[in-house]
Amino acid sequence: MKISQNKFRDALKAGQNQIGLWVGLADANVAEALAGTGFDWLLLDAEHAPNNVRTLLEQLRAVAPYPVHPIVRPVEGEVSLVKQCLDVGAQTLLVPMIDTPEQAKRMVQAMRYPPHGIRGVGAALARASRWNQIPDYLNQADDQMCLLVQAETPVAIQNLKAIAQVEGVDGVFFGPADLSASMGHRGQPTHPEVVKTILAGIATVRAAGKAAGILMADPKMARMYLDAGAQFVAVGVDTTLLVRAATDLAAAFKENKSAHSVDASPRVY
Repeated sequence: MKISQNKFRDALKAGQNQIGLWVGLADANVAEALAGTGFDWLLLDAEHAPNNVRTLLEQLRAVAPYPVHPIVRPVEGEVSLVKQCLDVGAQTLLVPMIDTPEQAKRMVQAMRYPPHGIRGVGAALARASRWNQIPDYLNQADDQMCLLVQAETPVAIQNLKAIAQVEGVDGVFFGPADLSASMGHRGQPTHPEVVKTILAGIATVRAAGKAAGILMADPKMARMYLDAGAQFVAVGVDTTLLVRAATDLAAAFKENKSAHSVDASPRVY
């Protein structure tokens, strides 16, 4: 049995854009259904969605047969949480609220086995090693890890160049919601000052030779960030898509209710 290759990370290194979708419904059936829709990656969110290690495990299993890369976002950058996410099979993590290069370095270490890091060694209990059925997993695992860190505060923006230059950080993700709030523009992720900051940040990250990413559901804005150099861009959220589609469907029938009630003559189709 061979170790899974991190094709998402390899695509970023090759300069290929990767288009993703946020998955927050915390359900394996939802994740599997979305896995076949054509996105390059799915973000399994354990920061704001009601996920835990076991529900993440179920979703990782559900999407495994499909040509899509799962990215896990833990609730915070804690070494113990990173260890659990990796052991259940995640190879790419998106770690929120990284403000300093020291925090970034800590996450790099958390994703690697000693002597290069501090990841706890328990491969016999881990799905990641297929319970020790992947030969030499301990010596191969580090090479398939991908660390993405989130810059979401003015402090992170001030330290952005140093964060992006940390060896082992593969990409920096800009969180428009938290960044806009921390800049004094809560609820305005497309505020001109926020957009300006993100565009400058993308340039800084790319200049460091790393990939830049963002979540932006507005198609025009998403394409603008792609044109500016962002490589991994989430263009939608599962909860939003579901609610919007259901709302539109209900409205379409309710708007025509009076017309249908008046005209009851039979029709031939």
